[in-house]
Amino acid sequence: MSPPSNDKSNSGIARILGSATAGISELAVFHPVDTTAKRLMSNNTKVNSLAELNRVVFKSYAQETVGRKMLSLFPGLGYAAGYKILQRVYKYGGQPFVNDILNKNFKKDFEGAFGQKTGKAIMSATAGSMIGIGEIVLLPLDVLKIKRQTNPDAFKGRGFLSIIKDEGFGLYRGWGWTAARNAPGSFALFGGNAFAKEYIFALSDYSSATWSQNFVASICGASASLIVSAPLDVIKTRIQNRHFDNPESGFTILKNMAKNEGFSSFFKGLVPKLLTTGPKLVFSFALAQTLIPAFDRALGGK
Repeated sequence: MSPPSNDKSNSGIARILGSATAGISELAVFHPVDTTAKRLMSNNTKVNSLAELNRVVFKSYAQETVGRKMLSLFPGLGYAAGYKILQRVYKYGGQPFVNDILNKNFKKDFEGAFGQKTGKAIMSATAGSMIGIGEIVLLPLDVLKIKRQTNPDAFKGRGFLSIIKDEGFGLYRGWGWTAARNAPGSFALFGGNAFAKEYIFALSDYSSATWSQNFVASICGASASLIVSAPLDVIKTRIQNRHFDNPESGFTILKNMAKNEGFSSFFKGLVPKLLTTGPKLVFSFALAQTLIPAFDRALGGK
């Protein structure tokens, strides 16, 4: 019989407060970076010059002053705030709940199949994958955020409630591709993080990690996640950035990309994502993992 897990289970309130704070902090620092990455992924032409890069990133503001260019990278901030905070609360706060359920009911199965240490890490990764699939519930907010960032003309002067009324379940377009992207992506995120804590830092209680340990572990998880999910992320983004009245299926996009842009098109924006979105994910993931036990202690957790 394996020894009992030393992992401490933090309170639900601590998980919500820690992950929400991480989401707000991430949004404040990285929203312009996210806009840039989304516009690069949505671009279906080759960028061969700084002038072309300027046009792709800043769109109609390409010839404006630096200040106005920077402000143009904050479209859809309201949608982004709603989506990002809810997403981080759901993902960072929800994965520990699923992991607790797996640990209670299937711990012996994971350890029997993979061994004690590896089984524990894979159980954490599996919990992440399950929570990632469920993330499609938040898809409408993600769709509206991406359209604001990459295709603002799609709104045609309509507000949030008007779009919800007009589009309905059309806002869930691409949900299958999103789930297919989230499952391996979240598995790699939480799995890479857990493996780093298990094998690099030899932590028996993941929640006891210091900020620096969480930061390094988050780099491992975020890098693995971005690389694994890159091709499906490009397809997902292109599905979501089109006009509401001119949708295109994921398979059509996949076929056209392979035919017209080549294999490398499935990894468009990967380098900017690793250099920009990567730090954003590392920052919020490490912050959430550090803040959750801190809030738990502040709230009187043992």
